Amino acid sequence: MIALVIGGTGFIGSHLLDQLVAEGDLVRVLAPDPERFRAPKENIDYRAGTLMDAAALRSALEGVDVVYHLANSKVPSTSNQDPIADIQENLMATVDLLESMRQAGVGRIVFLSSGGTVYGECGSESVPEDHVLQPSSSYGIVKVAIENYLCMFKRLYGLSYCALRASNPYGPRQGAIGVQGVIATMLYRTFRNEAISIWGDGGVVRDYLYIDDLAKGISTAGRAGLEGTFNIGSGEGHSLVELLDVIREVTGTEPGVEFQPSRKVDIQRIVLDISRIRMQLGWEPKVSLARGVELHWLWMQSAIKGGML
Repeated sequence: MIALVIGGTGFIGSHLLDQLVAEGDLVRVLAPDPERFRAPKENIDYRAGTLMDAAALRSALEGVDVVYHLANSKVPSTSNQDPIADIQENLMATVDLLESMRQAGVGRIVFLSSGGTVYGECGSESVPEDHVLQPSSSYGIVKVAIENYLCMFKRLYGLSYCALRASNPYGPRQGAIGVQGVIATMLYRTFRNEAISIWGDGGVVRDYLYIDDLAKGISTAGRAGLEGTFNIGSGEGHSLVELLDVIREVTGTEPGVEFQPSRKVDIQRIVLDISRIRMQLGWEPKVSLARGVELHWLWMQSAIKGGML
């Protein structure tokens, strides 16, 4: 199988590349930049470009069996600052991708949506896929719109698609300086003996998924021809205060904490119901939060000492 991974040099994409290669796929990548933490792999066909580059996209789609769409130019906390750019760079660019796939005869796509932003504020213990969608950020709104366009292309042109609403991924090769990745940020600040900033009282609950489990789920969904929309997460919720306890246990340190005013963009609780993907795909998360944080911590120490972070 020939797979095109759009955004394949990012955190999630780099792990998906490893998984696809291990499973015997021929892998092509479309991304504007090389991977940050390692050299290009010899057995992967890297193409420089973005979804906004029509010529590069058309060339990358030639002969492809399945597209994995992981690229996004915004994150939830910044997307509201420029929703027009969010629409142009992500929604419109993805619709162009779908049309280019149709013209190139590529009939299968796996799209990485967002389990943390499409549902909005939820009162339930865990959130199933049929829960009402009330995103509070442009990021989430665009993800929902893309899911709807996937449905439209399925209905009109027979496009086979799988939209995976992922929870919060973490693990090795996640950058520690940025606006995403609370576990990476906490570990990085702990290593540097810097105080950890927490928005609100620390009661915000999230579903954290180790990167290897996510990569395996994405590749399995693509290979199995899974159709429709699915949550993919750990199925367990942990508050920021609980996460701090795990950080203390793994690192053997007592990091300082600074509590900041809560933010309107932050949803109080999101834990994904993963029963649908478990039943239809047979996929299960394997790595516990404590073990995943330990593996992330070991990699981060090595990366910092090696000058990569």
